[in-house]
Amino acid sequence: MANLLSKYVVPGCRVDLQEIEHTELDDEMDEGYTLRTAGRGYQSKVLDILSEDKIEVLMPMEKSRVVTLPVDGEYDLYFFTEMGLYQCYARISDRYKDSNVFVLVMDLTSNLRKYQRREYYRLSCALEMDSRPLQADEVRLAEAGRREKRMPELPLKNSIIADISGGGLRFVADYAYDKESLIMCRYRLQVDKEEKEYNLVGKVLDVKEVENRPGTFEHRVQYINMDTEEREEIIKYIFDEERRTLRNQKRY
Repeated sequence: MANLLSKYVVPGCRVDLQEIEHTELDDEMDEGYTLRTAGRGYQSKVLDILSEDKIEVLMPMEKSRVVTLPVDGEYDLYFFTEMGLYQCYARISDRYKDSNVFVLVMDLTSNLRKYQRREYYRLSCALEMDSRPLQADEVRLAEAGRREKRMPELPLKNSIIADISGGGLRFVADYAYDKESLIMCRYRLQVDKEEKEYNLVGKVLDVKEVENRPGTFEHRVQYINMDTEEREEIIKYIFDEERRTLRNQKRY
């Protein structure tokens, strides 16, 4: 393990944990292989650097409740440092409670590296969004790789975006779309001090009912046929929001 961790990461540093999900697949030779995919994301902070490959992290919270992450769970870590965004993989080796503080001990399983794939970083948020399923003719165009600049004005359903990236978003709603369906997502972002409306086509990758909230459904969506300029604007919005958050944290 390269001796980089303590050079960039300090106690109090924000760290985001992206759950790694393993899906077993079988090929034609009957030898299975594992696909690593991104699951749920959590926001936390570094409590202590135990060694160059072991850290203590505050157990994340959601709605004032501690989220008990499992021992041996694997996560993609993103550290927000004064020198930029850094990433590595880690595994939870222990967890405990110390003076009413819930702690995760995490073993780093890869080298720390400067994070470059900005379009995949997810920003936690609470943004209003309207959406609707695509009509049959719109689906045919989308599947052919075409995108209509002007989409028909049809009834929309309201929802809340829980996190957003340059590659997709996660939203919650009191209704559920079908998995693999194509939907139109409409929301507004403040970019370069101007509010802009986005009308983007997305594919529903996953749908599940939110735990302890019957009738509320979480959707994971991936953009398709997205305009490069709009993607860059969304990425800019995300990093502007992160810089603003970091500035506010330094004041306290």
